[in-house]
Amino acid sequence: MKLPRYTRAHLWPLAFLAPTIVGLLVFRLLPIFWSFGLSFADWQIFDAPSFAGLDNYVGLFTSPTTLKVFRVSALFTLLYVPGAVGLALALAVILNSGLKGMAFFRGAFFLPYITSVVAVTLVWRWIFATRFGLLNNALDWIGIEANPAWLADPGFALPAVVIVSVWRDAGFYMLLLLAGLQTINDEYYEAAKVDGANAWQRFRKITVPLLSRSLFFVLIVALIKSTQTFEITYALTEGGPNGATTTLAFAIYHRAFIDFEMGQAAALSYVLCVVLGLLTLLNFHFRRRWVHE
Repeated sequence: MKLPRYTRAHLWPLAFLAPTIVGLLVFRLLPIFWSFGLSFADWQIFDAPSFAGLDNYVGLFTSPTTLKVFRVSALFTLLYVPGAVGLALALAVILNSGLKGMAFFRGAFFLPYITSVVAVTLVWRWIFATRFGLLNNALDWIGIEANPAWLADPGFALPAVVIVSVWRDAGFYMLLLLAGLQTINDEYYEAAKVDGANAWQRFRKITVPLLSRSLFFVLIVALIKSTQTFEITYALTEGGPNGATTTLAFAIYHRAFIDFEMGQAAALSYVLCVVLGLLTLLNFHFRRRWVHE
């Protein structure tokens, strides 16, 4: 039976969209629903899954190990987000001030973000090395002899991971903020100079309010990324020492592919999803107080 012309016209777009739709269903939506069901099961890969009810979720919130993971993740976020966003804002303001060679510096600051994480981590492992590392040698040179074991001491390992993460991601946030800065009309700054405003007053009264929408977007992205950090942690410390750098994303990997506790890993994944949702909603709640439309 020959289809009417108008029917064929409607089927052609669906035919072109079919590969994308099938890929979305098979590789995105199906795993989401499957992992949600798996979060209520006890499955150790090599055995058949069995229904466990809420045991996985109860176990997560009563386990001292999981509570430590939440503390480490919260501390990482508190250090990473202000550090990355603050550094990115400073770099964006400097590059927007008419600095010569701005294109070179813009590329140089963005380069760490697109560089291989493994290559970056190998360099930073050498920098943080206890005996022959560049950082401890620099401390010796300025007279500080108490050289810490940056990656082996639980008190220094997390700050070391934060430093590398901020260094790598700040260039990306810088480009987003720089794009926002370049939309601000110079007439505002010229009028402020005529009125006698200094550089700090111009930054606080003009730059920050007019850049608030871009800052809000960068803050959301940084918050989400802070809870999903994995590559640098894995390559730099492997979650150690003694779990001092084990964040939520790394804990999910460890539960799934080291402990083979797939049900607990799925439950922890949905806990992470809820945490991200709450952080985003909280940010949107306070958005009206400081974001200027």
